[in-house]
Amino acid sequence: MPAPDSLPGFAVSEQAPAKINLALAVTGQREDGYHLLDSLVTFTAFGDRIGLTPAAEDRFTLSGRFAEALSSDGDNLVTRARDRLRAALARTGQAAPPVHIHLEKNLPIASGIGGGSADAAATLRGLLLLWQASLPTEERDAIAIGLGADVPMCLAGRPLIARGVGEDITPVAMPALAMVLANPLVGVSTPAVFKALSSKHNPPLALCAKPADWIDAIGDLRNDLEPPARQLCPEISMVAQSLAATEARVVRMSGSGATCFALYPSHEAAGTAAALLSERHPNWFLAATSTLGETDGAP
Repeated sequence: MPAPDSLPGFAVSEQAPAKINLALAVTGQREDGYHLLDSLVTFTAFGDRIGLTPAAEDRFTLSGRFAEALSSDGDNLVTRARDRLRAALARTGQAAPPVHIHLEKNLPIASGIGGGSADAAATLRGLLLLWQASLPTEERDAIAIGLGADVPMCLAGRPLIARGVGEDITPVAMPALAMVLANPLVGVSTPAVFKALSSKHNPPLALCAKPADWIDAIGDLRNDLEPPARQLCPEISMVAQSLAATEARVVRMSGSGATCFALYPSHEAAGTAAALLSERHPNWFLAATSTLGETDGAP
């Protein structure tokens, strides 16, 4: 029988969880312009889904709430992941035949939760399984970082600390947490947020190695990109205030925005908050979900 989360009609299905920056410090900037980060990252049970199956020729199709924001004909991270993995396998004499890839796009586009990067990582995982192929870890990781700074951590798919430009990953033993994601569906330019940052040389995160209470520990941290993002997009402040008015213990923006997350003492409290906010803000993106614990992520 197919797995409960599998896409009907596809030989392989892969989850593409939302990537949440629970905290983010901008600690420097390289000469090539890339910013150096220190970020506590986790992933959620809610996300996009990728389906893959053999085909006579390559196909890419879309469905889901946010499918219209993408083009099935244009260049995107999913098709780039396919093409770069295929080229790498060809160099080692491994077969990578035509494939139909379907993306169920449930996450908002350019919203600070790594949707495109998660889709690329899921594509890499799924194609290796479908094609029954393998690559050395360092070569697979090189493809991932070449697709984008967030792709290596999405390939890991578990709680972690990411440093450098995102390639220096340290796993973290974090439990699953009840969460609500909220986005006003207003776009925020990541380059504009970084440009508006008052300082690009900030202290790294100060996270206890084994917090007694993870929610309290996360609450003591920060996102350096949140103040400039709020200046550029006032709706972020409205989202944060609305989340804070519920039973949330921590409210913060993820990444460069505009998605905010809230952490709750229970899944019931998260579900109640999401339902209430959905009634008050029917045009927002809202999702009650759970973060993935240390053993729930990608293999």
